[in-house]
Amino acid sequence: MWFKNLRIYRLDPQWQCDRASLEKALSVQVFNPESASASEMQRLGWVPAVGDQELVYANDGQFLITLRTEKKLLPASVVNQFAAEKAREIEEQQGYRPGRRQMKEIKEQVTDTLLPRAFSLRQDTRVWIDSRNHWLVIDTGSSAKSDEVIGMLAKAIDPLPASMLHVATSPCAKMTAWLIEGQASDDFTIDQDAELASTGTGGGKIRYVRESIETDDAKKHIEVGKQCTKLALTWNDRISFVLTEGLDIKRVTALDVVNENHTRAENEQEQFDADFALMTGELNALLTALVQALGGEANLEQADPKKAEPVLEIA
Repeated sequence: MWFKNLRIYRLDPQWQCDRASLEKALSVQVFNPESASASEMQRLGWVPAVGDQELVYANDGQFLITLRTEKKLLPASVVNQFAAEKAREIEEQQGYRPGRRQMKEIKEQVTDTLLPRAFSLRQDTRVWIDSRNHWLVIDTGSSAKSDEVIGMLAKAIDPLPASMLHVATSPCAKMTAWLIEGQASDDFTIDQDAELASTGTGGGKIRYVRESIETDDAKKHIEVGKQCTKLALTWNDRISFVLTEGLDIKRVTALDVVNENHTRAENEQEQFDADFALMTGELNALLTALVQALGGEANLEQADPKKAEPVLEIA
């Protein structure tokens, strides 16, 4: 049930959302495997968020929707192999090797021929819409996948009242400062994984995996021009995760304390309701605390684009 990765967007507080209107908007993009052309490389569409129910699952102002992607698996090596065989046949017929333009046409023909026989890979991406606290969160660590979701939502809801979350202090600067200080702020604690990357042209990186980074070591790396781009954190002893420089949250894990007092329901539907309510409540509290730790949300209208990033001083 828990989202593993969080790509975070902010919803317009003035936007009103209810299950019926959202269901109607998405219904024109339902995933239908029977209606697609055999020559399509990829298909997108919305599927029921829970079992065989409606497209939109709703619970006290919280909504869950799911986008399905189906891609044909047709490796380039296979296309090249069949295209080479076809090119040899054409060379024997016309007496000379096909040119670049003709080879391109051959590959296109081979692709069209092979696509109906190619295997398909399906992937579902879940989206949480919080109409009360104005979050739109996509369960993916991929920017390409989140772009697919936002693109589909923008076609269904025009205009789409969502934008990327922006904070006053860059995650990179704040994570670097936390490493210098040897501790995070507020209810956050530093865990064992970290990545520091060079700000110069060399692009060198140092990764700490299941190993704590000592404050003195962190200072040495930062003194020579590195900044923290990924940092494992725990919030309030309840949720562990990895924060990235792009404000993505990855490897989300609910800790035992979250589930200790979580009662078990009598049936599957009631259990899903309880689990979803628990997840959305905890993640909303986490996101709120994280935004506060990063200086609050940025006012982009008043921000000065020429203002330089604050320089971190090492004591």
